[in-house]
Amino acid sequence: MSGSEVEVIRVSAVVLRNSDGEVLTVRKRNTARFMLPGGKPEPDETAADTAVRECAEEVGAVLELGALRTVGVFLADAANEPGLKIEGTVFEHPPVEIAGPAAEIEEIRWLDPASDLLPGDLAPLLEHFVLPALVR
Repeated sequence: MSGSEVEVIRVSAVVLRNSDGEVLTVRKRNTARFMLPGGKPEPDETAADTAVRECAEEVGAVLELGALRTVGVFLADAANEPGLKIEGTVFEHPPVEIAGPAAEIEEIRWLDPASDLLPGDLAPLLEHFVLPALVR
């Protein structure tokens, strides 16, 4: 990589809503920013497979691969790796039961995507790309 190139981390993330239309956000242990459940792919794993696996690991949600709808693929500053970018493939899934925080998740919080007063602790991908895409 030359000095002007920025490392890009590929991730998958999922928009999960409750019956009020609020979006589930998670904060990983030893981090300050809330983001969508999701994470990095295992070798030879598709973006959708990663999304399904990560939601099961992080919040105990059992997702159906065929029920995932692509919201978009976005490039944003990484929330927890300063100076890096993430390329997030973001899916939406119909409401499912959430078991609660598991794996590396410290805290979960539901967020109204249409709120005019968003918290100041959201990951850039969520705040600047996903939420605007959801309220269009």
